[in-house]
Amino acid sequence: MLYAVLYLEINLVAVVLVGIIGIKTNGLSKMVAQRNFAMSIEAEILFFLSDTVYVMGAHGFFRGSPGLIMTAKSAYFFSTALMCYFWFVYFEYLQESSFVESRRRVRLAAIPVCIMAVLLICNLFTGFLFYVDDNGIYQRGPLFIVQYILAYAYVFFSCFRAFLGIFDKTKYAKRRQLIVLSLFPIAPAGAGVLQFIYPQLPLACATLSITTLLLYLDWTDQVISVDPLTMLNNRKQLSYRYDSWASVHEDEKDLYLLMVDANRFKSINDTYGHLEGDVALIRIADALRMGCREFGRKSSISRYGGDEFVVLAWTESTGGEEEIRQLIEGINKHLDRLNREAKSPYDLKVCIGFAKVGESAALKDVIEEADAMLYEYKRR
Repeated sequence: MLYAVLYLEINLVAVVLVGIIGIKTNGLSKMVAQRNFAMSIEAEILFFLSDTVYVMGAHGFFRGSPGLIMTAKSAYFFSTALMCYFWFVYFEYLQESSFVESRRRVRLAAIPVCIMAVLLICNLFTGFLFYVDDNGIYQRGPLFIVQYILAYAYVFFSCFRAFLGIFDKTKYAKRRQLIVLSLFPIAPAGAGVLQFIYPQLPLACATLSITTLLLYLDWTDQVISVDPLTMLNNRKQLSYRYDSWASVHEDEKDLYLLMVDANRFKSINDTYGHLEGDVALIRIADALRMGCREFGRKSSISRYGGDEFVVLAWTESTGGEEEIRQLIEGINKHLDRLNREAKSPYDLKVCIGFAKVGESAALKDVIEEADAMLYEYKRR
């Protein structure tokens, strides 16, 4: 009886904690990625509540508990699969995976959740996953492990991809976030294994709620470092990246700063309106992403302010300027293509100046040097 009360208290704290996170998340963002985060929170709350009801029923708090135990455990395993599915989709969005670009693929990925639902309904009549014996005691069935495989395969697949991304040089700017994603399942999985072996240990809900809090805090840190229009880094993050990257002197590599400025941007705003001006800025941001992705080396893109952007890019020491010019050429090529695809009524172009980052060079000084080249191009 005392154990059940303790379990109830721990799980109620977990529900309140993730409930607050869910409310704050819905209030901060309506992005597709965060909607999946919010839905995972809702599934997590169902997970906590069904787990609590099961323990209370198993310890005799409710009369006629066998039916209640079966219902609670069914909700518990279904919410586990649902929660893991939403985590999976959320992680894929954070990794900017091509997988989430297709709604059809996202829907197909929900097939294991549907299979879980069918198995749980059948289990009510067969007991091959779990059942309540004649003495009213919950027992695991011969296919009990299938429930864990169907649910946890989602998170471990996505986290494994995040782990591989840590070693991908083209994803250097996202390395910190990828490390967080790859480590996310370790604590909940460890707690789940212990509770699987020792069912009396109330670890799963507490550990999962704390891990969710850490992931939420990491997300809010990302939010205050991201420009809300273009979803690029903002000036705060630019300063952080510059300080950390400029202090690293990699063998046979040079760091360059590119200053990017939209041509005649004021005339776009004046002629077509500020909403169209925002569309133009997003198009430039997309061209910068594509150019840097094609560049294939460590790079980081930030919106500096207004119609100005900054790119930090590593090159080989031999032929560094030539590599930067190829990067600039790629950015312009992608911007031209995006203009054609958008059937833009105006000619959206950018000027790009660059400067090599020297040892102990202040960000302000490097920007001024790149700016000087940029405005020389504009003058011409």
